[in-house]
This record gives sequence, structure tokens and C-alpha cells, in this order.
Amino acid sequence: MFGKKKQQPQIDKEQLELIENAQRRIKQKKRLYIHFVVFLLGAVFLILANTVLGIGDNIQFFGIDWFVFAIFGWLFFFVYHVFNVFITNKFMGKDWQKQQLAKLVANQKERIEKLQQKVEKENPIATQTEVISEQKTNVVKGLTLIVAAGENDAIGKDNKLIWHLSDDLKRFKSLTNGHHIIMGRKTFESFPKPLPNRTHIVISRQANYKVPDGVIVVNSLEDAIDAARSDVQAFVIGGGEIYKQAMPLAAKIELTRVHQSFDADTFFPQVDTSVWKETSNTFHDKDEHHDYAFSFLTYEKK
Repeated sequence: MFGKKKQQPQIDKEQLELIENAQRRIKQKKRLYIHFVVFLLGAVFLILANTVLGIGDNIQFFGIDWFVFAIFGWLFFFVYHVFNVFITNKFMGKDWQKQQLAKLVANQKERIEKLQQKVEKENPIATQTEVISEQKTNVVKGLTLIVAAGENDAIGKDNKLIWHLSDDLKRFKSLTNGHHIIMGRKTFESFPKPLPNRTHIVISRQANYKVPDGVIVVNSLEDAIDAARSDVQAFVIGGGEIYKQAMPLAAKIELTRVHQSFDADTFFPQVDTSVWKETSNTFHDKDEHHDYAFSFLTYEKK
């Protein structure tokens, strides 16, 4: 408390140099202005002293009144002062100050980047913990994403499946049978007819969207989840934007990973392994019924 030294603010050396030089430059210009004013007043005084008051009226050098030499002598010092300010110290002019300012800005940007890198390096675990904690808080119990995706996360093109894997279709039927399935309008329209023994919840912003009896139409994912609240395990089945919205809310992912990359226009969000834990992995090689090798993967939120 007593005797404790007060901390002094630290100023960057280059910033201090810029400030000091700017202050010095201002002082030089002020002195030049004062010199000019004094020169004018002094010249007028000498002329009046000689012509009006008659001081040194008879003093001449080389036939020229003495005050003319005095004025020219004073003018010489003024010109020297001008030369010193605008020529000798030109390196401290506006261009020099701009260069110094640009240099300082570049140094500050470099320092900020280094600080950001240091923070990211020292606190990656804390950042991941915050993300995981936030996603856990919003998890909807039993909500499951079910999808088949290629190695590049491709899931479809032109609102159609890219492959036909009979075992994957059987797995989809087995897992979703008797449950609510949540989907976007385009995914619903890709079905020839509603799937049997499942409650369809379709998300659409179209007013008065016509659907068969038994199909529920809602305007948002939140409303879809609310409509399926009586189901212990509701499934989100697509498309890409619905998966993206549901990913932070889901508790589980049932993923069929097709081991090949595909040309597609719809993709599944990347599975972040810092948030999701793989709990099951079953590999199926390609055969006469399956054109591609694939794996059944199950992820649960950590």
C-alpha cells in the first residue's frame, strides 16, 4: 500500500521516436515563424530609425546606408533558418512521418497476429471445452441423424441418391421403423410415397403445402422436434441444410460411410471428433449386391 510505486505506462520506442520528432518539427516551424515576424518588425524599425529618427543618418558603407547591410545580414540568417528547416531536415517531413507511421502499423499488425497465435496455442483445450459444453446444453435427448455419405460427405445430387446399397436401405428401415422421421420438403418429395409405419414431419416454408393424410407439416426444425416430442428416438433424415441445423441439437449420428468420393450438390456436415465419439464401426466390402465398400458408424455426443 505505502511506498508502492505507481506503474508507468509503457510506450513503444518507435512510437516515442515518432512523437519526439514530430514535437521537434513543430518547434522548428514555430521558431521559423517567430524569426520571420521579428525579421519584418526589425527591418521596419531599422528603416524608421534611420529615415525618421535620423539614427546613423551619415553612416554609409560603399555609398550604401548602414541599415541596408543590417537588413541583408538579418535576411541571410532568416534564409539560413528556412534552409535548415525545409532542406536539411527534409527527412523529417510528411513523407518521413508517413513512412514511420506505416512502419508502426505494420509492427502492430505483426504483434497482434503473434498474440492471436499465442492465445490459440495456449488455449485450444479451453476453446474446445466451450464448444462441447455449449452443444451439450442444447442436445435434444434421443434426436438422431441418420445418413449415408461418401468420403467427401456427398449425400445426393439432383434430389436423388447417388448409390443403391441394399444393406444400407435395410438398416435405415430397421432403425427408423415405428419412429418419427424429420425431413425437408425436397427430401419428402424425393419419395414416391410416404414410408410405411413411420410418422413423417416435413419442414416447409410454403404456405398451404399439400401432403397426404398423416403427414405433419411444420415451418421450422424447432417445431419439428416439438411435434416429435412423444418419440423416444426421432430421426432427422435430410437434406443437407436440415442436417446442418440439427447437428448441434442431435444426441446421436447413424452414419453409413460409403468409401468413395462422389460428384454431388448436397453434403452432410463434417463430423467433429472433438464433439462426437465413435461408438460402433462395422465394415462391409463391396460385392455383387453392393457397388461400393461402406461402413456402418455410430457416433454419440461426448
